[in-house]
Amino acid sequence: MARFDLTDFEWSVIEPLLPNKPRGVPRVDDRRVLNGIFWRLRTGAPWADIPERYGPHTTCVNRFNRWRKAGVWDRLLEAVSKAYDGDIQMIDSSSIRVHQHAANAQKKDDRSRCMGRSRGGLTTKIHALVDAEGLPIALKLTEGQAHDGRSAADMLSAIRSGQILLADRAYDSDALRQDLASRGAWANVKPMPNRKNVPAFSGFLYRYRNLVERFFNKLKHFRAVATRYDKRADNYLASVKLASIRIWLRFNESMA
Repeated sequence: MARFDLTDFEWSVIEPLLPNKPRGVPRVDDRRVLNGIFWRLRTGAPWADIPERYGPHTTCVNRFNRWRKAGVWDRLLEAVSKAYDGDIQMIDSSSIRVHQHAANAQKKDDRSRCMGRSRGGLTTKIHALVDAEGLPIALKLTEGQAHDGRSAADMLSAIRSGQILLADRAYDSDALRQDLASRGAWANVKPMPNRKNVPAFSGFLYRYRNLVERFFNKLKHFRAVATRYDKRADNYLASVKLASIRIWLRFNESMA
């Protein structure tokens, strides 16, 4: 088994979730193709550099794109994350440098590609909501200069009564607090220093927010995520989700 290949445990989880193809020409071995996709994801190498042991690189590219369009990667992440620990959830974002090869795409503006211009060049921001184990529940891309709090508004629908959200000052707003309170949840968000009416805040619970930062550290072990090489935002988000699936699988394997 090569270094980045799926283990038997990981494959046993993934295989039943893959699309069936009862008729027509059988698909090229799914495990081999997925191993090629994960090899590229971990190394950040161009698709054309995928080793021959994984078959033609065009097969890996086509499978990645076809299953992204069909929602297969979304369904895999939803399936492996279904049993998340929802008592405490954390949200944060991380800026990713856009490689020059991804920045020269034509016909679409930077916002539609989730790229933002700053003094450091083009960046994409990954927003992540994680559970009490630091495992991803929801993921989203925006352009690099997007405001964290406003960008997170549509990521918090899964938070329910009795649950707690941990977040830093970028998410401090009355609207967010009121929205969670209306659902019986509590926003333990670090208040802005200029607040006149300082809301309740637990510094003890806030210490656990480092778990979302650890998630981003794990995510950036995948070099195709740590630097954005994809011109298309949907392809890059698919890579982020695939890396997140791998993080979930490794956690589950360690607990098995």
